[in-house]
Amino acid sequence: MAIRLGPAGFGAKTEDAAASLENYNKLGLKACEIPFTYGVFIKEDKHKKEIKEIKKAVKKFDIKLSIHAPYWINLNSKEKKKIEESKERIMLCCKIGELLGAEIVVFHAGFYGGMDKEETYQNIKKAILEMMSEVKKNNWKIKIAPETMGKLNVFGDADEILRLVDETGCDFCLDFAHLHARSLGKMSYKEIYEQFRQFKKLHCHFSGINFGDKGEKNHIITPKSEIKKLFCSLPKNKDITIINESPDNLEDSLKAKRILDKI
Repeated sequence: MAIRLGPAGFGAKTEDAAASLENYNKLGLKACEIPFTYGVFIKEDKHKKEIKEIKKAVKKFDIKLSIHAPYWINLNSKEKKKIEESKERIMLCCKIGELLGAEIVVFHAGFYGGMDKEETYQNIKKAILEMMSEVKKNNWKIKIAPETMGKLNVFGDADEILRLVDETGCDFCLDFAHLHARSLGKMSYKEIYEQFRQFKKLHCHFSGINFGDKGEKNHIITPKSEIKKLFCSLPKNKDITIINESPDNLEDSLKAKRILDKI
């Protein structure tokens, strides 16, 4: 089964990142997502040496590297300034990600904010097209990827993300835990995968998750039973990356690898 597993993070210090990627390789983990969720902490001017070391490690150890953009992004804000700031944050992630050898930048696209779903969609689509134009202008290879979301009041159900992919050519991040929570537990991982089965390559997130009547509440340690259900729902002939986002994402990634090795 062509599945790459890895954690959302590489330790506390940027200086140790390359060593962490080498360690992940030794542990059999072949993916890592850098969490710029609270800000882009790798600086082009300050971390020139570390950036080169990380890019070298990514190539040497065959690590599929991705970036998670900051949480404070809303491409559907009623304030134009906030939309522009959101785009700038994603573009900064693209710039640093390109230097690091990352393939994809994942982001939460926005909120409905009292607007109807079609208006929200069109606003987000416009922003994505503008960012894709900027990526192309800079000759970057990195892809931008809106994520499927777990809360009912947040843009990003499967249909919305698939429509964006179809109409803009952007990439996507399929979060199985989010969509399971968004469906209030009604959708199985198999049913979720079926919505995306047309794609030969999948960048995914997964973890345990708590949810209520409004969808996602919080991520939790991933139960072994849920890991098994996910793996049994996935095909064996596709390029699939699964980033674990639980509170102990490294141990959860290793737990998942042990389970995967037995399937």
